Amino acid sequence: MRTGFKSWSRARTCPLALLAVAATAFPVEAQSLRGSTPSLDRQNSMARSHDYTFLDTTEQARRFVAAGYLVAVRSTADYEVKSGVVPYARPAVALFMKRLGSQYRNACGEKLVVTSLTRPWSRQPRNASPRSVHPTGMALDLRRSSRSSCRSWLEGVLMQLEGKGVLEATYERRPPHYHVALFPDQYETYVQRLAAASTDAEQEYYVRSGDSLWEIARDHGTTVRELRAANNLDGSRIYAGQVITVPRR
Repeated sequence: MRTGFKSWSRARTCPLALLAVAATAFPVEAQSLRGSTPSLDRQNSMARSHDYTFLDTTEQARRFVAAGYLVAVRSTADYEVKSGVVPYARPAVALFMKRLGSQYRNACGEKLVVTSLTRPWSRQPRNASPRSVHPTGMALDLRRSSRSSCRSWLEGVLMQLEGKGVLEATYERRPPHYHVALFPDQYETYVQRLAAASTDAEQEYYVRSGDSLWEIARDHGTTVRELRAANNLDGSRIYAGQVITVPRR
């Protein structure tokens, strides 16, 4: 049991009571950040499979922090949590913010801006979806940068992570931001695998704007041929936000 108590019996928190809860029940679709009904299905099904409670109030969220189900998060050198945001999240979301914030700042030279985290029902805006998973603490919203290179980098990373089955990401226009529903168990497993791989024969590299295979190979003591082989590349084209495998020497 993850939450201390459930709230899925309430109609507004259980719109998908008849859906299977396994992630494998949903087919992987082409990544676009457009959002869809299947995307909402996956988010709600993941919340259910994690046995997460949909919180009603900020006070209830504080009790979840005290119980260890949520953790407090604060702004760092890499990301900013905007004022007015309920500063609590699932531990995996806090880990995601830490890792993504560092990578984003290195790639873009600016902080990642978090505009929403755990948002109990009492704090939901009028235009919020009744199927939102923000009340569970497994979602966050990220401000859309005014710089196209930063937008491209972040969108590329989010789509790649969505393709790996660890989150669902949607670009929303009012106001412009990226909604990210993280799948905690799946994301933590993904990070553990990255950590294990970093001690073995390979590592992962996040491509930045202007990078080339030749420069990456030079900086990591490998060759373009080895990079192509490790990533099943027919040519030398790479794009900002792409994650490529770099063989270790």
